[in-house]
Amino acid sequence: MWSISVLADPNLSEQRVDLTKPISLVYIIDDIFDLHGTLDDLSVFTEAVNEWDFTAANQLPESMKISLKALFDTTESISTNIFEKHGWNPIESLQKSWKKLCNAFLVEAKWFAHGEFPKSEEYLRNGIVSSGVHVVLVHLFFLLGQGINKETVDFVDGFPPIITLTAMILRLWDDLGTAKDENQDGNDGSYLECYTREHSNMTVERAREHVSQLISDAWKKLNRECLSRPSPFSSIFTKACLNVARMIPLMYSYDDSPSQESLKELMRSLASHLESQQPH
Repeated sequence: MWSISVLADPNLSEQRVDLTKPISLVYIIDDIFDLHGTLDDLSVFTEAVNEWDFTAANQLPESMKISLKALFDTTESISTNIFEKHGWNPIESLQKSWKKLCNAFLVEAKWFAHGEFPKSEEYLRNGIVSSGVHVVLVHLFFLLGQGINKETVDFVDGFPPIITLTAMILRLWDDLGTAKDENQDGNDGSYLECYTREHSNMTVERAREHVSQLISDAWKKLNRECLSRPSPFSSIFTKACLNVARMIPLMYSYDDSPSQESLKELMRSLASHLESQQPH
């Protein structure tokens, strides 16, 4: 659903297929850090990613080894495909994005394993990275193959505003839903929880209004970034960033809201369409 909504152009089928892989890995690794790994295991996992060395993971549980190998193999396969198609090997940039993500996941794991609640601003800075948006959009930038040069690569590696703002919208929206959903498994905290702990006299309702205002402000800044010219990015990449932000309310509904029903209907419609395209 993410790949289809971000890249709606029918001619970008190959890019959608490849983009689905890092998106899936973000969710899998997020679950490892939230639900399945001990702090020691997560530290070893992160170190293996930082060194980009599978042998560093020998002591990990088998399930985590499988996920780590999938991460390495998928990243290297995508890098090879991009190099063959566009003449630029993005392996270093893709590795950097995964290292940043896993380090951000580990920071959160340590906070909540020790019962620590950071200041809301500190949580949000880390949460923008742990949203996984940077990983996905870095992959997308190279998969599109437009405007790749040292300047734009350095820019996209360094969390440009168009990526940071998209990630902020996702993190804050997700945290609003997580705070409402008592059935959500795992404990990775939320901005709302950190903010209300920091402001002891703040009601939950007012805190939620504050988060909604942050999302609104981020949207205004994102629109400004997308409309500013000249832009270092292609129009198709800029539109894809907007599409991520547009899709967030639909993908991160944690209750029986109309948006969740809409998502279910979209998935049924997509499945029906794909089935009708199969040869008889």
